[in-house]
Amino acid sequence: MKRLEWMAIVAAMTLMAGCTDMTPRQQGTMSGAAMGAAGGAGIAAISGGDAWTGAAIGGLAGGVAGNIRGGRQQQSGW
Repeated sequence: MKRLEWMAIVAAMTLMAGCTDMTPRQQGTMSGAAMGAAGGAGIAAISGGDAWTGAAIGGLAGGVAGNIRGGRQQQSGW
């Protein structure tokens, strides 16, 4: 169990370090995809569907929406 915890900690730190130098569009895409996947999996699990399918569809939709929003922020210089 300790080994699994260390692997999770190292993976989380690697992901956080990889996201430090992103444009607003890239940040929007990544955060939108993550939130969409979580929401899609949750909704699918509650409604009795396949959570993996819900996560895939939600991640795709969230990534597209986040990309659009991040692109608008980048253009406006926010």
